[in-house]
Amino acid sequence: MRQDSLNEGKTHLIAAGEVVLAAAIWATSFVAIKYGLASLGPLTLAGLRFFLAFLMLVPVLMAKGLPLAPRRWRRLAVMGLVQYTIGNGALFSSLKGLSSTAGSLLYCFIPLLTAGLEVVWIKERISAPQLLGVMLVVGGSVRFFIPEITDGASLGHVALLGLAAVSVATFSVMVRGLARTGEVDSLSLTAFPLGFGGAGLLVLGIAVEGLPSPTPVAWGVIVGMAGVNTVTAFLLYTHALRHLKATEASVILNLSPIATALIARSTLGEVIQPGRMIALVVIVAGAILAQWRPRAKRSTTRT
Repeated sequence: MRQDSLNEGKTHLIAAGEVVLAAAIWATSFVAIKYGLASLGPLTLAGLRFFLAFLMLVPVLMAKGLPLAPRRWRRLAVMGLVQYTIGNGALFSSLKGLSSTAGSLLYCFIPLLTAGLEVVWIKERISAPQLLGVMLVVGGSVRFFIPEITDGASLGHVALLGLAAVSVATFSVMVRGLARTGEVDSLSLTAFPLGFGGAGLLVLGIAVEGLPSPTPVAWGVIVGMAGVNTVTAFLLYTHALRHLKATEASVILNLSPIATALIARSTLGEVIQPGRMIALVVIVAGAILAQWRPRAKRSTTRT
């Protein structure tokens, strides 16, 4: 029993490390997106990134030959539309009017949204510390976003960011639902949603924004984000969700806003005033507190 507990702890630690690495990679995405938006429309940029990532995985898929039941195909297609076509389409569009750091705050809302989905689906009660965390996140978010809005960002851009957060939270719960059963492997969970969602987003982007003509810099951003920020990071994330709850993984992703703020400061010249930095820290702390689980409750669920 003790050995099983040690093995479980080691597996949990490795999975958490995978999400930490994914979070570090994704922290650079928002800065890279800002560079790509200089010559491409947001929908086209996102579509090229995700569909190219899918194409990178096609040789591996062909080599493995992974048959899936029709119902799994349908679910993977829905996951792709939710995460990439809707969620990332909204995220990339929001960054036309929001700073990269504001965009990274998407991850601060995901744990709260994921917890809400769990309350609805499994009737889990919210503890007092979790409620306090919600209050901290709401207060910190208001403090952070007021300067964004008064500096010219429209409420529409903030609404798009909110839609992206809902989509990512939904995707995480759906991935967790399939990953924990082992019915669909990590490669399929990563590749096929990318293919479905990326293709839909690329078609939508061309229809709305016209045929793309990326600059060499934009192509560098697209290829880099496809290979590293998408293929590598999502493989890490989907594999980790075999051993972590969606809420546990999403809490770790709250490392991204701070990292993005530091990266944006040195690369894009985006300055975060002390008051807003404090708000950022409060948001991250509140989101983590909102996912707090009593140790005794965790232990009662183990067999």
